[in-house]
Amino acid sequence: MIALLTDFGTKDYFVAEMKAVIYSVNPKARIVDITHEIPPQDVYTGAFVLWRSYKWFPSGTIFVAVVDPGVGSARLPLLIRTRHYFFIGPDNGLLSLAAEEDAVERIYKITASLSHRSSTFHGRDVFAYAAALLSRGVAPNFLGEEIANFVRLERPSATIKDGLVYAKAIYIDRFGNIYTSITKDIIYKIAKINDELCIKFYDKEFRAKFLETYSAAPPGALVVLVNSEGFLEIAVNRGNASEELGLTAGADLVLYRC
Repeated sequence: MIALLTDFGTKDYFVAEMKAVIYSVNPKARIVDITHEIPPQDVYTGAFVLWRSYKWFPSGTIFVAVVDPGVGSARLPLLIRTRHYFFIGPDNGLLSLAAEEDAVERIYKITASLSHRSSTFHGRDVFAYAAALLSRGVAPNFLGEEIANFVRLERPSATIKDGLVYAKAIYIDRFGNIYTSITKDIIYKIAKINDELCIKFYDKEFRAKFLETYSAAPPGALVVLVNSEGFLEIAVNRGNASEELGLTAGADLVLYRC
């Protein structure tokens, strides 16, 4: 199985060309689209989505992730073999959260490519091609040379000091729900279900009830809850919290029990 994640969107033909290369090399490949709607050039969001989704795939899956603002530059094309998977993509941190969690075993600088390799579309000419060869049983050492290290991103984290939780907004889903870097174990150190929490960011402050589900609040109410990924989420029941609060990924947050 080959799983694809990109910021290419679906309006253009770029994803189709990647799949065409894969099927040309391995007509029996199984391709799954994780998403192609990562915001353009947003490496961190791409890394986060790959990190949260990879573990649900069967062992042996080959992940091809392409969010690559440095395409054609000196950044390396990577193939990372972990305990259960393979990760292919640019060396800009995109692969790091998922690969490190699954335990990195070998790292390769990919040298294989289509003969007409372009300088602007490595997703097709390098990454899809390498994934297709790998899916046919070609060993990683025939696709590139082993190297010692790769670019790593910092995992989301939060800290508690004097009853205040310092964190970041790390992801906005299509419903406008805001994932924070506050994990379940941290929030339960300062609050319990039905407590009212204060959220500060920029020069704004909001209050929200800490609940278990969206529907436990009336429509339009601001809530915080632990989501399916284990992160504290800020949401509006049947609304869009990101738009209503003016809060986007990357913002610093301070949260405390009111």
